[in-house]
Amino acid sequence: MNKIYKERPYYLNQIRPFIGSDLIKVLVGQRRVGKSYILFQLIDEIKAKDKKANIVYINKEENEYDAIVNYHDLIVYAEKRIIKNVKNYLFIDEIQDIENFEKALRHLAAKKVFDLYCTGSNARLLSSEIATGLSGRYIEIPIHPLSYQEFLQFHAISSGEENCLKYIRYGGLPFLANLELRDEVVYGYLQSIYNTIVLKDVVARFNIRNINFLNRLLEYVADNIGSLVSAKRISDFLKSQKTQTTPNKILDYLSYLCSSGIVRKVNRADIKGKKIFEINEKYYWEDLGLRNSLVGYKATEIGQMLENLVFLHLSRLGFKINVGQLDNKEIDFVAEKEGRKIYIQVAYLISDKAVKDREFGNLLDIPDNYQKIVVSMDKLIGDDYRGIKHYQIMDFLQHDELLKV
Repeated sequence: MNKIYKERPYYLNQIRPFIGSDLIKVLVGQRRVGKSYILFQLIDEIKAKDKKANIVYINKEENEYDAIVNYHDLIVYAEKRIIKNVKNYLFIDEIQDIENFEKALRHLAAKKVFDLYCTGSNARLLSSEIATGLSGRYIEIPIHPLSYQEFLQFHAISSGEENCLKYIRYGGLPFLANLELRDEVVYGYLQSIYNTIVLKDVVARFNIRNINFLNRLLEYVADNIGSLVSAKRISDFLKSQKTQTTPNKILDYLSYLCSSGIVRKVNRADIKGKKIFEINEKYYWEDLGLRNSLVGYKATEIGQMLENLVFLHLSRLGFKINVGQLDNKEIDFVAEKEGRKIYIQVAYLISDKAVKDREFGNLLDIPDNYQKIVVSMDKLIGDDYRGIKHYQIMDFLQHDELLKV
């Protein structure tokens, strides 16, 4: 594709086993997390192995593909470009911008002429439409902003508290590797991405008229990372700020925001009874840089942002995540994967006995023997406290094996 990029082997390794299969490979993630460049890397790998491979590439963000409006246009465009007696590959970027795209995918998959790949930024639209029309015929690969380890590699810097704070401050959108990491430079870029996500993936997609209200809601979510929130609580707060709304409207808008990928919802679950509560969930940002470009970076909020980072790390690794409720105590994260369960508490610093008793004590009260971890920014920490591991955030984010027991 004649593109210069840095590889992201974590995602390539997930996709490679399916190259050449009949399954449609669907890459889903917030805008500007690098989905297109992962496609470019796949294309280059395919061409390196098969010089005759026919690559058909469509990017709905580029004007030259404006004529592809609906599923019929897509089918006609693709089938005109089939070459006989060679392997044909079809790559479609931002497929959700094509009306009834799932009909085209179903048609093309049935023909078995193309090896199919697509990306999309609207998680709800993609999952619902593809699941309905293509059940059992696709594999979905979530793509996220750079992990901490990727951030270090992309920016050619080493791990340490200063660079970890840069990651917290500016986030992990890959293009930042081309910019000087200063507030006035980075936040200008991130604000343009924020506006694109809000306008294209929320306002236009769901026909929203009150953009100011949407921004106020996002500001509330940004200011309340790691806090249990409810639609009624948000509604009451906005009303106190002279913004009229209802809990039902709040729920709708939160759903729209989650579908764009800019924020993520985490439900609350009872640890003993395994019940999922229907109110009081938490919301985290897919990229902290976008969050900070909206409400500003404040050193006093590092504890909240550390919690957001731990959530993102667990999510990248494929864990199902809930907030744990144990009687009247809260466990920041209950992470489950492949029959394993891990309980995690996050704190900025374990600064005194009261903080230590709270963070470790909540975990000690859990009546099972699954892995329990405390994560903080502390430089000098003990390795183990009554069976509970204590990790510095930089180590936790760099060593996936810490979560393999």
